[in-house]
Amino acid sequence: MSVSARNQLHGKVSAIHPGSINDEIEIALDKGGRLVSVVTSSSRLRLGLEKGKEVIALVKAPWIILASEDNGMLFSARNQYPGQVTSLEKGAVNATIHILTDEGSNLTAVITNESMAEMDISEGKRVVALIKASSVLLAVKQPGTSA
Repeated sequence: MSVSARNQLHGKVSAIHPGSINDEIEIALDKGGRLVSVVTSSSRLRLGLEKGKEVIALVKAPWIILASEDNGMLFSARNQYPGQVTSLEKGAVNATIHILTDEGSNLTAVITNESMAEMDISEGKRVVALIKASSVLLAVKQPGTSA
């Protein structure tokens, strides 16, 4: 499977919390930690999602929000990953920020240059990557494939 999402996190479904329309899917990530996704009940059935099923969680870089660890604020985003900026690329309007989470996953975020400057983001800075559960797309990993 080839997709344009830079953030592709591999794991296994660890829990399913069914709802009347949407279901919450918890994923135990291969590199440690967990990720929560919200999908429609019909998508869960169509994908055959069940506990132990291998999945790939896809998150587009612009859907990741960055926060400073020292701001002391609470966030509604279910998925919160503290880590360190490993590199960044500044464009004309946006910057691409690469983060190594404390659990060992690599995430890529795209934020405005203005936000990067206001947050004083640089290589080595600690940040928290925030991902809303509704921004996580799931793909079922096919047996015998590496992607």
